[in-house]
Amino acid sequence: MRAKLIAVTALAAACFTYPLLSLFDRPVRVFGVPLVWAYLFVVWALLVVAVAVLSRQEH
Repeated sequence: MRAKLIAVTALAAACFTYPLLSLFDRPVRVFGVPLVWAYLFVVWALLVVAVAVLSRQEH
């Protein structure tokens, strides 16, 4: 369990670093939202879901 949470943390750190963020910093809009903001929101939401699922498995 602990190793999986550490892996999710490492994945989060990798997803929010400059090289990956720069790939999504384009003048494109997704549903009226800039692409980089859509990427940040989707990644954040997926990380929240991953942590919720992992914490549920412990109980």
